[in-house]
Amino acid sequence: MVLAAGQSQRFRDSGAQTGKLQAQLHGRSVLEHTLAAVGASGLRAVLVENGPQWRSEGMGHSIARGVALSPDACGWLILPGDLPAVSPDSLNAVAQALRECGGVVRPRVDGQWGHPVGFSAAWKKQLLELTGDSGAQSLVRAAQAQDELHALMLDDWGTLADTDTLDALSEVAARWHGRRA
Repeated sequence: MVLAAGQSQRFRDSGAQTGKLQAQLHGRSVLEHTLAAVGASGLRAVLVENGPQWRSEGMGHSIARGVALSPDACGWLILPGDLPAVSPDSLNAVAQALRECGGVVRPRVDGQWGHPVGFSAAWKKQLLELTGDSGAQSLVRAAQAQDELHALMLDDWGTLADTDTLDALSEVAARWHGRRA
């Protein structure tokens, strides 16, 4: 699921005139790049965004909405919409690790936790109960405590490269060489 229902407050506070998902990066919006990576991966995508029938009350609420929109899935990869440089190969690697390991899978790059975070269907009930703005951090901690958190070592800086501020967007743009455009 691609989360695209946030308010982009940090991005606007950094001086931006638009939301981060609408910000331009090499001729396309940040969200278009993220969705293109999901499309290139071949994985089924569920886009969670605000609309006339539904408004997000925070990241946890958005995650619960994404799970509700895909109730028969065998698992979910939770990908913030502001990771335009994530590789389709990384998305597939997390999905494959989730199929093999179950539980919760989270990529690790250069000692840092990245995205997307994968949750097996065993976590459906807990995902549907999420509210507020803390996302699924509590579930990741619970998975770690239950020895169900699996680290997936990757070499993809795009799993870490969110665009929460104008400076972060500039850093992604500077490192873009070699990525799809």
